Order: sequence, then structure tokens, then C-alpha cells
Amino acid sequence: MPITIYQRGSTWHYRGTVDGRRLRGSCKTTCKITAQRIASEIETKAWKSRLDGPKEILTFAQAAMLYRAAGKSTRFLEPIEDHWKNTLVKNISKGAIKQSAITLYPNCKGATRNRQVIVPTQAIINHAAELELCNRIAVKRFPETRKIKEPATLDWVTRFTEHASPHMAALCLFMFGTGARISEAINLRWADIDLSGATALIRQTKISTERIAHLQPALVAAIANIKSNRNDAEKLFKYSSRDSAREVWNAVIKRAKIQHLSYHSCRHGFATTMLHNGIDVVTVAKMGGWKDVTEVVRTYGHAMRDNTVTDVIFDTKLTQLKPITGTSDCKQSKISNI
Repeated sequence: MPITIYQRGSTWHYRGTVDGRRLRGSCKTTCKITAQRIASEIETKAWKSRLDGPKEILTFAQAAMLYRAAGKSTRFLEPIEDHWKNTLVKNISKGAIKQSAITLYPNCKGATRNRQVIVPTQAIINHAAELELCNRIAVKRFPETRKIKEPATLDWVTRFTEHASPHMAALCLFMFGTGARISEAINLRWADIDLSGATALIRQTKISTERIAHLQPALVAAIANIKSNRNDAEKLFKYSSRDSAREVWNAVIKRAKIQHLSYHSCRHGFATTMLHNGIDVVTVAKMGGWKDVTEVVRTYGHAMRDNTVTDVIFDTKLTQLKPITGTSDCKQSKISNI
């Protein structure tokens, strides 16, 4: 049965069947002529999808809705959705995506454009591709100037917690002790915490998986010190968002008279401290929730600042030798035999 329109109250609706698929809904208009045009467009799209495949009619707005419905991260999405709106995904090229990043963030560097436009835009399209609704896309990112990120240290964290409220102190310790991102930490509920088992269930928003994190004794004590009724649905650290916690975070830093570091510096500190204490990179990636080991190496595997670290070369069983003298007699030192 072809799609027809009918009136319900003052609003026009459509109904009908295309290739055995029943379609019905509101035209969202009180004008009959407009309703007829809308119904005709819906019928045309339905047949086009049937004959040519869903990629012929999939819009970016529809792809974004599917992405949101799948529970993916919604950070940075709104400006992108407003930019593309109902553009057909098949008409969105790699070059157009890069240009959209420039348009949306004209005064920002490549890292921001990559993080806030290219990565989420590509993720939305490729999610739809996984549902076999369109083709995958891979966009070359803008060049980034990588800087050595400043990690939080145990001394910094200790001084921070000495000047913070119990739940802010516990938040800082949690990110430093588990490598959790701020978005993962503030979304924790009491139901996710097992103090007797010293574990926390972390929902990793960035890579859409979960992991069980170990809670060190100091972290267990800090969480236990939070005043709360401990209802399962109650937020552990009380803050509704990263923005609501930022003002308090900055105030603690000011009171403690310590270097201003971001939330993410605690995650940096987790990785850097583990690596510098000889924990292998695979374990660091697993414990901290990094999907790709190479990301840990690239981001956190920078050199220690202490140049005397090279002393370790002459402080092993093989090289614990007598000091080298100025003599030319090789018998004065075993080092010549190495």
C-alpha cells in the first residue's frame, strides 16, 4: 500500500507499506501540501534504501543518534552534529572532515582539532559502518607538537590531599593510584566499590570497556574516610561533572602552594611512576586501561630527568669493577676485558 496522509487533530500523519515494511509517523505540519511532500520523500527514501542499500540515505544526524544510543562518549559531539546535520554520510569526504575541524576550531592547534573533531567524527561514521550502514573512513590527522606531559608525583599528591576535603583528596588519590580518567572517576558509584576486596569497577568511557582496579591501602583508607550514606546509586566523589570539581581542585592547589597540574596529570603520574619503577609497559597499559601499548610508550615513555640514572650501567653484577685508573696497564682494570 503506497504511503498516504491523514489528519489527526490539526496535524497531518503518514502511513503505508514499502516492500513489506510498514511505515507510519507524524509529518509534524498542519499544512496538507507540505505533508504530501514529506510523505512522498519518505516513500522515495524507503525505496532507495531497499534498492540501493542504506548507505544511500544515511544522514550524519542518523549516524550520530545510533552512536549515542550505543552508549558511546558524547563529549565534543554537539558542535559536530550541528555542523553536518542531515548531510548524507556518503557525501562526507576525508578532506571535508579536516576542513570542518578548521571551521569549528579556527584558532586551535592540531591536537585540539584531532581530539574534538576528527576522532569523534570518524568514530560516528565507523560505528555506522560496523552496523553495515555505510563505508568506513580513515582521516589523516593534523600534525601535533608533542610535549612531555607533566606527571603528578607522590609528593605532589600528598601535599594536595593535605589541603583537600575528604572526597576531593580521595578523588586525587584514586586517579593517581588507578590511572583513571576524570570522567571515569566522577561517574563511580558506591556500588562499584568493594572496600573489603580493595577493588573498584571502572567503566572506561574512552574505549568502551570495563576493568577492575586494585585499591592500595592508602586509597582504601581515603575512600573509607568519605562521609556518605553509601547508597549504591550515590556518586562516590559527589561531583556531577569535571567542571563542577575544577573550581575546588584549583582552590586546593592554591592553598597547598604547589604547581598547577590538571586532573590528567594524575593519570600521567600513574603511568610514569609505574614505568620508572620497572613495571613492564604491557602491565602498565593493562592496569591503567590503555587499549594500545604503543600509546603508553609514545606518551609516557620519556626519559627520566636525572642524568645520573646512567650510573646503573656500572652498578650491576657484570660491571661492579674496580675504578678505572689513568694507567695504560689493562691489568689494572677488568673493564678492558668486557
